[in-house]
Amino acid sequence: MTTMIIFLSLLLNFLSCVQSEEVTLIQPEAENGHPGGSMRLTCKTSGFDLDSYAMSWVRQVPGQGLEWIVYSYGSYSNDYAPAIKDRFTASIDTSNNIFALEMKSLKIEDTAIYYCAIAPYGAGIWTAKMIFGSGTQLTVEPRQKSIVKPKLSAFYPPKSSSKDAVQAAVCLASDFFPKDISLQLAFGDKPKADVTRPSVLKPD
Repeated sequence: MTTMIIFLSLLLNFLSCVQSEEVTLIQPEAENGHPGGSMRLTCKTSGFDLDSYAMSWVRQVPGQGLEWIVYSYGSYSNDYAPAIKDRFTASIDTSNNIFALEMKSLKIEDTAIYYCAIAPYGAGIWTAKMIFGSGTQLTVEPRQKSIVKPKLSAFYPPKSSSKDAVQAAVCLASDFFPKDISLQLAFGDKPKADVTRPSVLKPD
């Protein structure tokens, strides 16, 4: 009887210490990716031994419910949802207490809020609900190339009374992107001349 009382007393003390530990899951607020690219989402953990608990990644696509995508058993094994099995990989870094999700071959439909979560059981964690991180908003969108049209300025030579005088007109293209440019020059009724990469450029 005495032994049982001592055991229960030690157990209650152990639970009291465990419950005083604050479990935290910290995630970046937002990340941006591009189709076909890669991304690494991180979840900084504290208050428990990361390698001793089952962790999950769950996502919520806009307008839809929660979707489980990865269930991780510490450093032992991972279970993946079929939709992302060949593209996403969960990993843990026990030295830095980070639960990560490596993503490759991103798709636009991967746009969602990604939550890391700890399962509601395990030595040291006593709760009836899963504990979620704040979530990371991942937005996957195409790369946009901003095309800036050039500003054109024409400079004409003064009129000359000499028929043999060599005259030249200058066309200045500035403030454009991308840097390669083709121009067509026309003088009165003369044929148009194609000019690529003029000698005077100011792309910045």
